[in-house]
Amino acid sequence: MAENNSLKNYPIHEIPECLIHGRTDLTGEAVPLFWNGSGLELCVSGSELWIDLEAGYEQYEPWISCEINGAFITRQMLMPGRQSLCLFRGMSPGEKKTVFFRREVQAFHEDEKNYLLICGVRTDGEFFPVRERKYKLEFVGDSITSGEGTYGAKSDNDWLPMYMSVSVNYADMVGKAMNAELRLISQCGFGVYCGYDNDVRHVMPAYYDQICGVAFGEHNRSLGAAKPYDFSSWIPDAVIIHLGTNDDVAFDNPPFIDPDTGKYYKIRKNSEINNDLNQSDVKRIRTAVISFLRHLRKKNPKSLLLWVYGMIGHRLSMPIASAVLDYIEQTGDLRAAFLELPDTPEENLGSRLHPGQAAHEKAAEIIVEYLKKNL
Repeated sequence: MAENNSLKNYPIHEIPECLIHGRTDLTGEAVPLFWNGSGLELCVSGSELWIDLEAGYEQYEPWISCEINGAFITRQMLMPGRQSLCLFRGMSPGEKKTVFFRREVQAFHEDEKNYLLICGVRTDGEFFPVRERKYKLEFVGDSITSGEGTYGAKSDNDWLPMYMSVSVNYADMVGKAMNAELRLISQCGFGVYCGYDNDVRHVMPAYYDQICGVAFGEHNRSLGAAKPYDFSSWIPDAVIIHLGTNDDVAFDNPPFIDPDTGKYYKIRKNSEINNDLNQSDVKRIRTAVISFLRHLRKKNPKSLLLWVYGMIGHRLSMPIASAVLDYIEQTGDLRAAFLELPDTPEENLGSRLHPGQAAHEKAAEIIVEYLKKNL
């Protein structure tokens, strides 16, 4: 096919019809994509569309995916530097195409040089308004919400970006079923009281008020990652919190010793034989759940707050459910609830012993059923 000489360059801020997905900072010339699910949506005519990007990393490369007219088209890793990706070419020039380009993977607090910018697009077509969704849904979670394990063979156990996704993810499935715009905020290994390794710094509530506080480093700071998030800019109909799995895992892992203070942290079991959890430590988790719900309500006064849990074990189902109930009784907030999700059977596991596609589909089905009744 001959080279298309009719392509025009459009800086990202000169396309008023585009929809930017995800928490970001729009004050720079380019748009940073910090979280999985963040991206660019366009309705465009023409026969060809390219997207101009800049990416960087030291250890964990960014991955992207693209849908055209609602169908999954491509998924790939990016190399460092400036680059152009062709999202489609040779299509019927007079027809409108809906293009959804997204960051597939979470922010990586372990890699301060990981970043992804959308600089602009090139096309021979015209832009049209993107369809409006019925709902806005925010998801706050851990590796499950980061889609860890949704790609790769069941035997694959390396901790790599290519095994994470938003394209095979319960949150995206819920969004499609509910006709909702999504924002995802998640970190593998993070909890509500502590991370899987008992590290009390690895908790999502600590970063909730920033655009993307877990994107560490001077470069990410210059892109706006550490800025306060403007909660009035995007008001979700529901906030779905999927935390607690790593707090549970921490009971079985060694203690964390803070390198700055030397302080020792460990949530404990009274007995290794019957998995009897220390109730004073369970109480710490319950208190953290209540505290986070209070904070979420302060930041999202009109949203349904739905705490979901259970895709990797149910050991904390009762403590989390009772904490949500205590929050409701303490505050009188009837727009909060707990929803237990089914455990993932071995045949539905993906890579890294995490839930695979079938498990995400089942979880999404249960969440959608609840939201349709309560939104």
